[in-house]
Amino acid sequence: MASSRSTVRSGILPGADPEAPKGERSEPAGAGGSAPGGRGGEAWPPDPEVPAKARRRRFTAEYKLRILEEADQRVKHGQLGALLRREGLYSSHIQKWRAQRDAGALAGLSRKRGRKPTRRHDAVAVENEQLRRETARLQKRLEQAELIIDIQKKVAAMLGVPLSRPESGEDAS
Repeated sequence: MASSRSTVRSGILPGADPEAPKGERSEPAGAGGSAPGGRGGEAWPPDPEVPAKARRRRFTAEYKLRILEEADQRVKHGQLGALLRREGLYSSHIQKWRAQRDAGALAGLSRKRGRKPTRRHDAVAVENEQLRRETARLQKRLEQAELIIDIQKKVAAMLGVPLSRPESGEDAS
């Protein structure tokens, strides 16, 4: 028991070759994985640098359809998983894309993200906005005028000055 603890502390696992250099894999170079003899085009060792800001992946409708076609053709055990690993996708992508495809083919697959554009150039919308601003301005002026009239009534009452009644065409408030 004491010997296995000392070997674990020293970094050598029981049953491992103590002469093997540290940091290397025990499999041969062509045994899979991302070793130098593995898939072509990969940089070895992988770049440990993390990008400053992560970017959301965007998939085109054509890409989604191509992947869905490939996924539908893969019926043997493990083939779909190999496709997902090769493309760097998750099974949830396939599920979501299938639902989008069933809902409306390319229209469902290529939806735009973000805010909907405003209708600033529509003549009716521009006129509507102008009328709203004018209504708000006139409402504010009306409130000011009513306040001034109330103050005039109070001053006239304090001074004992009789106010003339409005003509028959106007309402008395």
